[in-house]
Amino acid sequence: MSKTIIYQMLPRLWGNSVTEPEHNGSIEKNGTGRFTDIGKADLDYIKWLGCSHVWFTGVIRHSTQCSSAGCTASHPQFVKGKAGSPYAICDYYDVNPYLAENPDDRMAEFRQLVSRTHEAGLKVIIDFVPNHVARDYGRTCMTEGHPVLGAEDDKTVHWKAENDFIYYPGEALVLPGSCPAGTEPYKEMPAMATGNNCYSPAPGINDWYETVKINYCDFHTRTWDKMLDIVGFWASMGVDGFRCDMVELVPPQFMTWLIKEVKKKYPSVIFIAEVYKKDQYWQYVREVGFDLLYDKSGLYDTLRTIVEKNANDDGMPVELWQSATGITRNWQFLGDMQPYMLNFLENHDEQRFGSDFFGGDASRTFAPLYASLLLNTAPFMIYFGEEVGERGMDEEGLSGKDGRTTIFDWWSIASVRRLRKLIASGEYRTLDVQKLQAAGLERKEAEIFCRFAEIVRFAASDEAVSKGTTYDLCYCNMCSEGFDRNRHFVFLRDFEDHTLLVAANFSGKPAKMQIKIPQHAFDWMEIPVTEEMNPDRIIEVEVDPMDGKVITLI
Repeated sequence: MSKTIIYQMLPRLWGNSVTEPEHNGSIEKNGTGRFTDIGKADLDYIKWLGCSHVWFTGVIRHSTQCSSAGCTASHPQFVKGKAGSPYAICDYYDVNPYLAENPDDRMAEFRQLVSRTHEAGLKVIIDFVPNHVARDYGRTCMTEGHPVLGAEDDKTVHWKAENDFIYYPGEALVLPGSCPAGTEPYKEMPAMATGNNCYSPAPGINDWYETVKINYCDFHTRTWDKMLDIVGFWASMGVDGFRCDMVELVPPQFMTWLIKEVKKKYPSVIFIAEVYKKDQYWQYVREVGFDLLYDKSGLYDTLRTIVEKNANDDGMPVELWQSATGITRNWQFLGDMQPYMLNFLENHDEQRFGSDFFGGDASRTFAPLYASLLLNTAPFMIYFGEEVGERGMDEEGLSGKDGRTTIFDWWSIASVRRLRKLIASGEYRTLDVQKLQAAGLERKEAEIFCRFAEIVRFAASDEAVSKGTTYDLCYCNMCSEGFDRNRHFVFLRDFEDHTLLVAANFSGKPAKMQIKIPQHAFDWMEIPVTEEMNPDRIIEVEVDPMDGKVITLI
């Protein structure tokens, strides 16, 4: 058993080779990646990196302002960005035409991508969006032969259990902002509730006004059956897992039923929940039955707080909530739920680590990476471009210079273009900075890539990491020479006769720690006491600023 590592990519951005995209540009100007751009070489690289799954984000057909590449343009007043949000689904049974070389053959091209991914030894994850659809869902381009949400609704009432949507009879939708010049305002009559639980015919600018809320009950309705049909459709095409968007906005009773029903026919399919309320983690694992949960509100937020406080080491006192001791508090809170967490440092919602808004420099990523990736057996997720330090500081269009990689705009990412050039050359396997530079990476990107790839590949293959137990050494080293409880984190990973010591230095200064391993660790992990390895031994560990280190003890 190897460690589960998921590689998230947006096909629209991954394969786009346009070198000079323009702000707020059209697909004709800025281009788009396609399924065919994710070839054998790309997938072999992802497998080599140590990944087990690929999450193809933005596959299912969504609303867009584009009227070419096989797309039908939705009204620009509600579509966010020229490309549109991947989470404003307009047809659950279709893929985006712009992702295909031949839009008429788009489903066949997607099936070929699934086959290529499986042939590379990887599994396929796509999004399932159970909470909301695009504002114009059901009005254009619906795939025939499948259930359509809202087709049988009684729109004369505000709410009815049998209805798929929630209505405001006699009231027209009032969208925020002005309508583009020369365009008739978008009409929706009666207005429908908006996706972020905005129960009003007039959503605000900060609401998900591009979406419509799906009406669920906490008991079985025909809406449940329609959503089950959607998941079953994609599972039948070979999809191995679903990242389920904003599940806290749908009844847990529905997700419990859905997961059980799908797994009756497809027992190996996994479900990943986007959840944020830590006090409800146990419910989504123990009762609902999710295989994995985002640990955004746990380990991610903890690491981000530590990094933001300590990376520059300004000498100011560290408050408890900013301290590296928070890592210990988080795993203690999770307890036996730890293996169900999906750890990450980046994804499409969060700011890039190397951005001005987070770590400030991608070379500082290794302290949090060692903690997030190596602390336990929990799966880990990589966001495409993270391995070369992509900063997310482009100003693409709707997505401004906010430290995120856009999901709303047609765009091409320079660092990802260089990464794909490296992949095509095959030189990534050398892990040689000069050869990586010669193959297309910039110097700093090459240095980050070597370190990043080395530790991810190690995590994927080392049994102490993928199978072993964890022992937090911080409590017994509070007074150890050189150990700073607020800025350092140390732990053991052990499996059978193999033991690792991992140290992370969340400080802008070098660390020289003198670490002791207590007798309890030897007893609990069944580590043999020898002359070289015993509770009296002091292990000196030197770690560079904002970096990590793994020492093989046995």
